[in-house]
Amino acid sequence: MQNVLVINGPNLNLLGAREPDVYGSTTLSELESLISGWGARRDLEISCYQSNHEGEIIDRLHAARSVHDGVIINAGALTHYSYALHDAIAATELPTVEVHISNVRHREPWRRQSVIEPACIYTIFGRGVDGYRHAIDHLVNRAAAEVHPYRYGPAEDHIADLRLPPGQGPHPVAVLIHGGFWRDHWTRDSMEGLAVDLALRGWASWNLEYHRVGSGGGWPATLEDVARGIDHLESAAGDHNLDLNRVVTVGHSAGGHLALWSAVRPHLADGTPNPVSRVPVRGVIALAGVSDLADGHGRGIGHNAVDEFLRRTPHDGPERYASASPAEMLPLGVPQVLVHGTADDAVPIEMSRTYAARAEAAGDPVTLLELDGVGHMELVDPDDPAWHTAAAALQGLG
Repeated sequence: MQNVLVINGPNLNLLGAREPDVYGSTTLSELESLISGWGARRDLEISCYQSNHEGEIIDRLHAARSVHDGVIINAGALTHYSYALHDAIAATELPTVEVHISNVRHREPWRRQSVIEPACIYTIFGRGVDGYRHAIDHLVNRAAAEVHPYRYGPAEDHIADLRLPPGQGPHPVAVLIHGGFWRDHWTRDSMEGLAVDLALRGWASWNLEYHRVGSGGGWPATLEDVARGIDHLESAAGDHNLDLNRVVTVGHSAGGHLALWSAVRPHLADGTPNPVSRVPVRGVIALAGVSDLADGHGRGIGHNAVDEFLRRTPHDGPERYASASPAEMLPLGVPQVLVHGTADDAVPIEMSRTYAARAEAAGDPVTLLELDGVGHMELVDPDDPAWHTAAAALQGLG
């Protein structure tokens, strides 16, 4: 991956002036400057192009076939009806990432349909202009390590990406569970850099997607997805030499909550036995994890993300905490490593401190690694020393 084409479609020349409450205040020229910088950080040459005309965009895609290694496209309103653009993307045979600045899933019904999505390898939405940076990262990470996708259920979000280290194995497995306060605009691409790094460290990675709040997720669907997704490792182990006795969950933020929860996978609040737990979890790495949902509710973290996840109403009792919050499920019975930065302003480190004390009192082997001056996102940056600290702890669990 050396040369990437970034295409912006109709009306994106008006960025910064057009509906700034929806699309932000960054102008197109400022965005293109940012994109070039993000590309340089990844040793990529970036070519930016914008047009308000469907035919011109199609011509530019045709020309890209012999020049570029990948494409990032924000097709604007063409996204929702241009089958000609779909065909042009498919004809390039280049890996193409679809980007939307706003959360199109939460806007008008006609914006929720993308006819170009089937021709793209990934879609990123609702992250503002930073979505272009994530698209660049996705193209680079996809090229760096082969991906073996597995479907663990019938829905679009029932998918896990397996990456393998060199060698014959058997390989220990890190189940990666992304964060984003359980909301739908954050997806598994945020853990791909860690997946690539883990392959170099001798680990297979199982990067899970799941239903999220805003797209059919929340309690209990998200929990059920994670449980079933982990058990689907049995199918992957039949195709690859995976050591299912050495499975560790690694989760960031809300994914840290899910990683801790997965060690037990209890019955859910409706009393239905959980038809899972065929693949045991040997240990957990929680990166700035939301380890205590009641505490998270009290702090209002993520603009009341816990209430959205639990679908709480004034009439709900404590049973949802009992079946979903790791702090209420102690002891978990497996080693746990909590990695948390002292400068984290998304999930306060006090949550991990309190949880670690409770877990230790309950008899669980737990280690809290406090990283001075580290914030929230450094923990999922494979180039940051914060992740290196977590990865070293992972080796001790596997």
